[in-house]
Order: sequence, then C-alpha cells, then structure tokens
Amino acid sequence: MFRKILLFTGLLIFSIQLSSQGTPTDFLTADFHKERREAVRAMLPHNSVAVFFANAERNRANDVDYIYHQDPDFYYLTGYKEPNAVLVIFSENQVNTEGKEFNEMLYVQKRDASAEQWNGKRLGIEGAKKQLGFDMAFNGDEFSKIPIDFKTFDMVTFFDFKHDYRDKRGDADLFDLIKSFKEKTNYPSDYNVTKQQLYSMIKSTTVENRANVAQTLGRYLNYYEELKDDELLRNFVEAKDDKVISDIKEKVSLKLEAHNLDSNVIAEIMNTLRETKTEEEMVLLKKAIEISAVGQNEVMKAMHPNMSEVEIQGVHEYVYKKYGAEYEGYPSIVGGGNNGCILHYIENNKTKVGNDLVLMDLGAEYHGYTADVTRTIPANGKFTPEQKQIYDIVYKAQEAGIKASIVGAPFRAPGEASSKVVAEGLISLGIIKETSEARTYFPHGTSHYLGLDVHDRGTYGPYKANTVITVEPGIYIPEGSDCDKKWWGIAVRIEDDILITDEGPVNLSAMAPRTTEAIEEMMKQPSPLDDFILPSLD
Repeated sequence: MFRKILLFTGLLIFSIQLSSQGTPTDFLTADFHKERREAVRAMLPHNSVAVFFANAERNRANDVDYIYHQDPDFYYLTGYKEPNAVLVIFSENQVNTEGKEFNEMLYVQKRDASAEQWNGKRLGIEGAKKQLGFDMAFNGDEFSKIPIDFKTFDMVTFFDFKHDYRDKRGDADLFDLIKSFKEKTNYPSDYNVTKQQLYSMIKSTTVENRANVAQTLGRYLNYYEELKDDELLRNFVEAKDDKVISDIKEKVSLKLEAHNLDSNVIAEIMNTLRETKTEEEMVLLKKAIEISAVGQNEVMKAMHPNMSEVEIQGVHEYVYKKYGAEYEGYPSIVGGGNNGCILHYIENNKTKVGNDLVLMDLGAEYHGYTADVTRTIPANGKFTPEQKQIYDIVYKAQEAGIKASIVGAPFRAPGEASSKVVAEGLISLGIIKETSEARTYFPHGTSHYLGLDVHDRGTYGPYKANTVITVEPGIYIPEGSDCDKKWWGIAVRIEDDILITDEGPVNLSAMAPRTTEAIEEMMKQPSPLDDFILPSLD
C-alpha cells in the first residue's frame, strides 16, 4: 500500500501548490506535528516531562547572522521555524489554576512591530494557536514564570546544550530561556551526558558483566578528555576489590539521584520516531530527492572541460531553487580529479575541471527534508579505460549494497556487501594484494539514515519498512598512492537514496543515470545553458 501511495504522489511531485499570497502550501500539516507529539508522549516514562529548545541563531560576521535553520527535532514536533522558543511535553495531563487540563506548552517569540519591519512577520501566540494547533501557547518572556515545578517529576528529559548560543538584547532569547530552565531544574554545573550514561552503566553492573563494563569505561576515558579527571569512573576501571566496587556504585547512585535530569530517553524516543517515515514525510523527501536527481542530469548535459567546480555547483543549486527548494541539505561537494579524493571537499575552487572525473555530492532540502545524491562523471563526456574500470567496481558494489537493503537486515548489511565487491575489484586490478588493504581506498561507511537531517536520526538496529537510507560506496586513489600511477587522481562515489519496503528496496534517485553508458548518453544531450554566455570581466 505504501508503495502505491508513493507512486500516486509521484504524479504530483513537482506541482508546488500556491496560496493566494503566492507562497507554498505543501508543508507538513499541523495534524502531522500534533500526532508526532502524541507519539512522543506515549513513549515517555510515567511522571516525566520532555523539554525541547529551538536552534540557536549563529553569527556569520559582524552584524550578519547565518540564515536561520530550525532544530530538526523541534520542527518535527511543532512546525515552528523561528528561534527563541521552547516546547514542553508532559507524559500525563496537567491541570492549571483554572482547572483546565493540558499536556503540552509552546513558548514562542513575542510579536514585535519594529523587529518584524526588519526581519519579517513573527507567528506569535495567535499564530501558534491558529496555524500550529497549540492550545497552550505563550510568549517566551513568560517561560521564566512557567507554573510547573520540574522537581516534582521523576524525570526531566532534554537534549543537553551545545553552548553555541549568545546572550542577545531582550529577556526572552535562547540564552534567557536556557538560563530559566537551568534555574528551575537545579541543573548541575558539571552536567555531562556521557558521564550520566556511564554512571547509569556502573549502577546496573553485575558481577558477570563487571569486566566488560570496566573495559567499555576505559575506552571512554581514553577518548573523552573531559572524563579523565572523574575519580569514580577512573577508580571503577582500576578496581579489583568487591567492596571498592560496591562503594563506587553507591556513590554513583547518589549522584544520579541528586537530580531528575536525563538526556538519554529523549534521544532514544526521537531516534525511534524519526527512523521510519510517514506517508506525509515521504511526499516531501521524495520531492527533495527527485529535485536533486534532476540537478545531476542537467549538470551532465551542461558539463564541459572549461567549467569550474563552483560553476558546476551553481548549476545544481540553480535547479534546486527553480523547483522551490529552500536550501542545500549540506555544503555542496564538487571535486574534480584529485579533489574528489577529499571526502568532504567543499572549497570547490578549481577553475577548470579539464578531462578529469568530477565527483558531485549534493542534495536539495525541500521543506526541511534533504536528499543526498552523488554522481561521478567525466568532464569531457567519455570515461577513460582506467576511469571506467574503477567506476564499474563501485557500481557493482552499490548494486550489492542496495540488494542487501531489506527489512530485517542488520544496519551494516549494505556496507559489508559493498566492501566485499570493492576489495575483490581492487585485488583484480592489482591495486591491493589483501582484502584488509581495501580500507585505504574505501575509508568510509556505506549507509546512513536520511530525512530532516542528511545524517538522520535512527536506532541503527535491523532495517524497518518505510526507512530511507543512502547506499554510497566509493573508491578514492589520491596522487602518491602505493599503486600504479595510472590510477592516481581517480575518485568515484555513487550514492542513491533507498526506500526500504516490505517488497524490497526502492531507488528514489534512479532518474539520475548510474552506469557509464547511461551517463555518457546523458552527457551527449544539449543543455539549455549552452547558449547562456556572460560578458567577460577584467
């Protein structure tokens, strides 16, 4: 049934419905966000409360900020796109002083005519009620007087703060909202999410698993510098005596009971909910993916050796804007030749791509949902024999990875299938001698979840139906590699966005060609940009 719905919505996928004001109306609905909040509530422990904060505004330079982007979890649960906001969800109904029951509260930016003249209209309380469907909506400056005693709950679960927010003018910015929350919850000055997890691990340690827990803690202490000075963690790793271990467990329990704050449960809930997509989400995600695939096609038509990396990037992003995509889902990667060997290459400053392969990893973000599609093509329209040999190995590896992306398979299944093909292919070409050496030329994972984040939330458990992942094997042979020079500078990655269904995997980005033959045919087609010639500038 789900696939039938996708096919139906695909017929309408590029139809942007416009309201009388000329703005898109195909956003997620208030009912969607409300249902997601109900799903969170159903998963919360008894007598608990979840608190979500909007994303921080981030400064670009001087008095210019980066374009604001809402925290994906906050948007998922509210549809609210503005900064300086708080969402509170209760596991059970609460009763206010007027005897009215409620189970959620939203605090938003106050309407301000002066600020709105510069930066646009704010939703305000009435907008939050009318457009977002909240009964209990308040201005942010009222959060400091919230009529809730957080200490009465068994658990207050929240995402710990990134400390990248600034104190701006006014008394209801994110800085003030977080300050009020910390005061009301007795937030410890040394609160550390990882430390809380490890304390919980120690508390539940048994004689049977004590050695494994100590080994795990030892790895954390080696990796996290801020944990090395924690005496309880260090002593547990080194402890041999049962009484010493018992004393540590008692002290850890007291520390955990000193407050009711938690940052684990909220992550588990959101990972579970966002891992699988609803039908309403899939309409937007599928559109973002198809826009990105069209971008790849148009660049294939327009590509020529005299193009620069940034010009190629611009063509992709122009296509995104043409379809109404608000942003790119992540910084665009366009790497010609050896630049393609840099996995997250975003400088895109090579002035001519020449006869090299060009690796293009880009994705449109449409109404919050982001695609992630990679194609690697020859700038002159024709693969050399060496380029084709490497490309075909990656293609076969991707085919194996996609085939392994089925309901019930472990998350690592596509990666294992792809890695096996890559290793065998590199051995057959004499580039490596042992399977273990393949990691040198294929150093990254093969899959990640996709959705509101390009690396979306998920449980990393066995695959479930209606999950979207990427399958993206690659081979990268930088200049100076320990192999024949004829392979140097060849970088290939092929990435597609795969919907996992009960009937098998569906390639949502399949409209962008993947085989060498299909790419070369697409590159022969004329481009509308062929006649787009700008005047020369000195």
